[in-house]
Amino acid sequence: MGKKHGGHLLVECLRALGAKKGFGVPGESYLAVLDGLYDTKGELDLVLCRNEGGAAFMAAAYGKLTGQPGLCFVTRGPGATNASIGVHTAMQDSSPMILFVGQIDTATREREAFQEVDYRAFFGPIAKWATEIDHVDRIPEILSRAWTTAISGRPGPVVVALPEDMLASMPSVPALSRAVTVTPPAASAETLLDVRNALAAARRPVILMGGGGWTAEGSATLKSFAEASDIPVIVAFRYLDRYDNHSPTYAGDAGVGMLPAIRETLTRSDLILALGVRFGEMTTGAYTLFDLPDMAQTLIHVHGSDRELGKIYQPDIAVHASADGFARALAAQPVKGDWAEWRKTAREGYEATFDLPEQPGPVDMSKVIAYLREHLPEDAILTNGAGNFAIWPNKYFRFGPGQRLLAPQSGAMGYGLPAAIAAKVAHPERPVVCIAGDGDFQMNAVELGTAMQIGATPVVLILNNGTYGTIRMHQERHFPERVSGTDLVNPDFAALASAYGFHGERVERTEDFAAAFERAMASPTGAVLDLVIAIEALTPRQTLSQIRQIGKAETKS
Repeated sequence: MGKKHGGHLLVECLRALGAKKGFGVPGESYLAVLDGLYDTKGELDLVLCRNEGGAAFMAAAYGKLTGQPGLCFVTRGPGATNASIGVHTAMQDSSPMILFVGQIDTATREREAFQEVDYRAFFGPIAKWATEIDHVDRIPEILSRAWTTAISGRPGPVVVALPEDMLASMPSVPALSRAVTVTPPAASAETLLDVRNALAAARRPVILMGGGGWTAEGSATLKSFAEASDIPVIVAFRYLDRYDNHSPTYAGDAGVGMLPAIRETLTRSDLILALGVRFGEMTTGAYTLFDLPDMAQTLIHVHGSDRELGKIYQPDIAVHASADGFARALAAQPVKGDWAEWRKTAREGYEATFDLPEQPGPVDMSKVIAYLREHLPEDAILTNGAGNFAIWPNKYFRFGPGQRLLAPQSGAMGYGLPAAIAAKVAHPERPVVCIAGDGDFQMNAVELGTAMQIGATPVVLILNNGTYGTIRMHQERHFPERVSGTDLVNPDFAALASAYGFHGERVERTEDFAAAFERAMASPTGAVLDLVIAIEALTPRQTLSQIRQIGKAETKS
């Protein structure tokens, strides 16, 4: 090999920053980077994906799971625009990610050249930072900034465009030698005292936990503080894995389909300690749970990004600090108050949510999720995309401290399977179960080919009810009996799985699930189980017919 070009320099910098894996679809616009990756096999490997959207989902999930930037490599134009769904998801999830996009030559910019896109303009609204490297010698500088930006403050995605001629140029600067260690912001002793005093003065305090940047240690110390202080904890939408659901202080999640017991705990509280939460639409019941801009409750908002403080609600105490680190500082001195009955009531409200009616149809998901609660190992990772089916892992699975959930706050369909593959890439020794709807699964079903090629072996449960369930639910509520654009004709999912080398089975009765799942978990090549779900079982507590009758009554009134 001759002199090292910009593609080699970029790869060497990524290795120095600590990168181990990347996900992508090849393109001629970044051939120099692919050439650089030729020499790093076993140290920095590219997972070859089938679609840029799937690759970006894998990178976003990898970042969420590991806390290190998930790397994605795509070509210009169509490749970048396909990948935008993963960038949007990483931003809403507060997950670190870097998307590298091959770009046209610098000499042909602003001529609407073949596949030309202005990536700063295109990704600016949905990324934490979007930039382009104009000169090869700036690769180390910009990669260091991109990595640091992705992991610091509120973690998020960074987009870096790589002009083809820049990558082919010969640099005159050395590669990075290390990553920058960022010390997160921390609360002062005075602020901690103010927070403890406010908690002690409350009668019905609640801890609302969420956001990116949490570590296992931070979660454990928050649990220690909450249990010692006897304060109920509610987690934000799709962050229920960040707190031990078995703790007597765990009181449920604030998310889509928020159940009355959780709403009541939040609305009756007189103090909310929000740790890492960005107050999204789902966590606030579409901004109806709390008065705007001043909550009736005392609000203590702790966030690693100063841009989140006062963004939606005006806090009584605003703390610019890492939520993870703040939890560890709190744990050193619990707070006592007369709220034992309050905490007990909050927990009982959560426990009551598991009292579900029998589900109509061939396979009863209430029994399936109960089986998974009892039998999945303590280090299992669950993934899901978006749809009504997601209520099962997001409401009715109890996550222990060693289990993880990868699910998109953006509500993006098709995330579950790529996330499961990324989880297996990060932790091949851990059991990974993807729960997907039939429509959701088909958004990225081709990524089974990625799993087959790299030997990733997740178990995929497809809840097959032949419809886009969430849209059908709203359709029946607002336009009852006028079904349009929501029915699905599906392939033989078991046969499709077999074509990709997976174990595939169709499960047509609830009583057959346990044995089928055992076979799936034992499969050395991964597995897909096609669960036959009745369309009537549209939600855990309301059938399609009941929803339609409600819709008919409302449209008549």
